[in-house]
Amino acid sequence: PDKAGLANIVASLLDEGTTTRTSKQLAEQIDFVGGALEAKASEDFTTASARVLKKDIDLGFTLLADMLQHPAFHKQEFERIRTQLLGEMASDNDDPGHIAMKAFNQLVFHGHPYRWPVNGTEETLNKITLADVQAFYGREYSPSQVILTIVGDVTLEQATALVQTHFGNWKKVAATARSTKKPSPVERRTVQLIEKDLTQSTIVLGHGGLPRAHPDFYSVTVMNYILGAGGFSSRLMDSIRDKQGLAYGIMSHFDARLMPGSFWVNLQTKTETTNQAIAGVLAEIKSIRDAPVSDQELAEAKSFLIGSFPLRFDSTAKLAQVLAQVEFYGLGFEYFSQYQKSIDRVTKDDVQRVAKQYLDPQRYALVVVGNIAKAKVKH
Repeated sequence: PDKAGLANIVASLLDEGTTTRTSKQLAEQIDFVGGALEAKASEDFTTASARVLKKDIDLGFTLLADMLQHPAFHKQEFERIRTQLLGEMASDNDDPGHIAMKAFNQLVFHGHPYRWPVNGTEETLNKITLADVQAFYGREYSPSQVILTIVGDVTLEQATALVQTHFGNWKKVAATARSTKKPSPVERRTVQLIEKDLTQSTIVLGHGGLPRAHPDFYSVTVMNYILGAGGFSSRLMDSIRDKQGLAYGIMSHFDARLMPGSFWVNLQTKTETTNQAIAGVLAEIKSIRDAPVSDQELAEAKSFLIGSFPLRFDSTAKLAQVLAQVEFYGLGFEYFSQYQKSIDRVTKDDVQRVAKQYLDPQRYALVVVGNIAKAKVKH
């Protein structure tokens, strides 16, 4: 925990120079062919990618393989990236939405690594050394830990030869034992109030969720669309924005990860209507648990989720990303043919069952950022 943000710094340094190419040379070589090189960390994994035209595939592989296998980790670049990240963090710390989410994750993922932001905190970033970066790379970056996806006009034979040429000599290291500890559930209503002299309150309310590979994922996706993920057609938007005029925008989210993620609702409301907005959110959570959704709500949710599914992989870059995630989360290659069927199979009973099982209007974490004295949040 005192090194939170380490994976992100390592990822950020991959394209900042290798043992044979400076960061400038890497950038010039990929820019010259109109391609892109990228590496970034997330809560569950790090992604590194190269995007090039078909004729430049060999160069794409050369540069990607170089930055993954021979990063230089220069002291100067390390300090520059850290300073840059600290600067981004300072501006994030002025944003009430960011402050609220950071506090919410600390409450919901108490004692679990998910509680930390991917880019760490000011305190943890300042503790990370170049030696930590090198040790993390040596421990975590190994071909046995890698999922490689190739999308484009390339045959299996060509792809296999390219992988063999560019990654064949990558030395394996013993895989690090992964923690399988699950986040502990929120046991009771937990409230954190954060003072900021603002005219609006930023509210985040929610609790633990479910892992991505869970069989209820599809029923929960449909239920959450109806509750608050469906934009203007969602219940939260209809009630909190349209009928009560308490917020300009409101959304609910189920963030499914390798381990159980989280469910949350976020909105901004006038300081004076803070309690009313919180009560309105809880009323909608209770309502979707207590009674079946309408045929129209179910049909609209399915229609949107099924219709928008192909947009997730309407480019080679998006498809490569989705393929890697399908493999990482163990969803199986039938995922592409089954997703729409799995959504279509969800019934009104399924929606109510998962609402009762995975939404809890009694035990949740609530974070309010704003003028706390005026908001008078009920404990």
